[in-house]
Amino acid sequence: MVCLHWRGRGSVAFRTRSIAGRWSAWQPAAPEAEDLPDHPSQSWRLGNPYWVGASDRIAYRLHGTVTRLRAYFIQSTEQDVPLRRLSLAGSPPVISRAAWGANEAIRRAAPSYARTLQLAIVHHTAGTNAYTAAQSAAIVRGIEVYHVKGNGWNDIGYNFLVDKYGQVFEGRYGGVDKNVIGAHAEGFNTGATGVALLGTYQTTAPTAAEKAALVNLLAWRLDIAHVDPLSTLTYASGGNARFPAGTPVFLRAVSGHRDTGFTTCPGSVVYALLGALARQAATTGLPKLYAPAVEGQLGGLVRFRARLSAELPWTVTVADSTGAVVASGTGTSDAIDWTWDASTAPQASYTWTISAGADVRPATGTIGTAPVALAIKSLNATPRTITDSAQISYTLTAAATVTATLRDSAGHDVTTLFTQQHQPGKQSFKFTATNAPEGHFQLLLTAANAKSAVSASVPVVIDRTVTQFAVAPAVTNGALTFSFELARVANVKLDVQRAGKTVTPVYAATLPPGRQSVGWNGAGAKDGTYAGALTTSGVVGTATRTVLFKIDTTPPLLRALSFRTLRFSVSEPAQVTLFLNGKRVVRSVRAGTFAYPHGRVRSVRIVARDAAGNLSRTLKFP
Repeated sequence: MVCLHWRGRGSVAFRTRSIAGRWSAWQPAAPEAEDLPDHPSQSWRLGNPYWVGASDRIAYRLHGTVTRLRAYFIQSTEQDVPLRRLSLAGSPPVISRAAWGANEAIRRAAPSYARTLQLAIVHHTAGTNAYTAAQSAAIVRGIEVYHVKGNGWNDIGYNFLVDKYGQVFEGRYGGVDKNVIGAHAEGFNTGATGVALLGTYQTTAPTAAEKAALVNLLAWRLDIAHVDPLSTLTYASGGNARFPAGTPVFLRAVSGHRDTGFTTCPGSVVYALLGALARQAATTGLPKLYAPAVEGQLGGLVRFRARLSAELPWTVTVADSTGAVVASGTGTSDAIDWTWDASTAPQASYTWTISAGADVRPATGTIGTAPVALAIKSLNATPRTITDSAQISYTLTAAATVTATLRDSAGHDVTTLFTQQHQPGKQSFKFTATNAPEGHFQLLLTAANAKSAVSASVPVVIDRTVTQFAVAPAVTNGALTFSFELARVANVKLDVQRAGKTVTPVYAATLPPGRQSVGWNGAGAKDGTYAGALTTSGVVGTATRTVLFKIDTTPPLLRALSFRTLRFSVSEPAQVTLFLNGKRVVRSVRAGTFAYPHGRVRSVRIVARDAAGNLSRTLKFP
């Protein structure tokens, strides 16, 4: 298999020589736009994977501007193994990933799932149609390797692949009956299943076996989602070259890739057949249940609706978490419409089912939510050693009355800070310790509602030994100075820490009251963020305060994108000094590209200085 990437607005063609010495015809590297994930990050143009068979030479032709070219050569040999098929209720025969030899070790991430499946998008792989039934699995393996190792995707892009012999292959990992989000139609992958036909169908018709397999696959997969193959929808694009993000796009439940982007995929012949294929899928596996919908919420009326392919007896049931039926409705029609009076139903999670006999796939879902257990999470005090105040933050999982209490080390309550009603979510308040005594305390939070009461605490130290602690400069490429002020005699220890661990001790002494300063030269420290940790021991006990600083010895990287238009880029925020035609201009810029207004440019000299004082290389013109 051959797959090409290139940069530039031009195009690439290639041909290969078989090991028998015959050169193939010239092939476009990208006969159409490649299938893509949503929000692709690559800057390369992506060619289609093309099965060339056993070959030993390749030739390229470049048309227009092509600045870089890279090729992927994939060897995927035939394997004479029985192709085991998945067995799911009502499913067509599907060759599993294990059977076709998917390499699970190269998958880059766990699968992502859409809430619902809305449509199927049909593709062709735009490769050769000249392959044997035994080679199909090898082609699928090659596409997997290309999509992951070549394009950098998480897995093979398609959800299913179908060959001309009617074999159906499981595509992206995650479950053939699950709403796995693929990488096959940029901006339209969520809520769509991507089915690719192996080969090119611009002028060639698919085989009867291929069409039958595609019809059975579409009928089964859309039935799982209760989607009518003949229905239509309006899809808000996730963004691509043809449809910007948010653009409403009218689509059929069985659409072609060309409906979602600038491409001829799945080929003109297959595209012309999509309507007929959808009609066949709609009449396969009847009867069916379509478009189940639930409107309303607990505490009021809840309406259940759906549509059947024929008039049938139907039942709607609602069950609680134990499985006990709390409400039900029945009828006989092709339009299901029943309303549950849930005005007195307790707040809980319920499971609903719409069924119409043993031959119809039922629809199920949930309504309501189970009551959330009351809890206080992520309680934190910043700082924990307090001179005058600290910020207290926490998360409340349910509405409750919250009481904050300061408790001493003996377990006695010193003072109640407040009692207030709070809604669920993140909470914070300022604890002012001005009138509190010094010592070691627990700041206790208690939350209570009608169902339960919970509590959580965080240790704090009120210590007024140190009234001020600072470091200058906050960003340095060398030496710095710590300064602090003591209110009383104390044993002092100053350390430099990184990620909570001591990197180096700086100073230790018993000091009298007053202002102190300690220098540190930063010798041997690597670039990064550090903390100065000041620990005092005295009448209150031991307490530690920290102050953050950053060591940066790396000069900013300054690049000239164009001297004539005065466009430059810098790798980090910096102060830039520009001498333009002898005139000095100083400005602060963010990381990235920046430019200057200008007239005629005769001479340029420019240099960048970061917050630590590191200077970039000076750029000059001419």
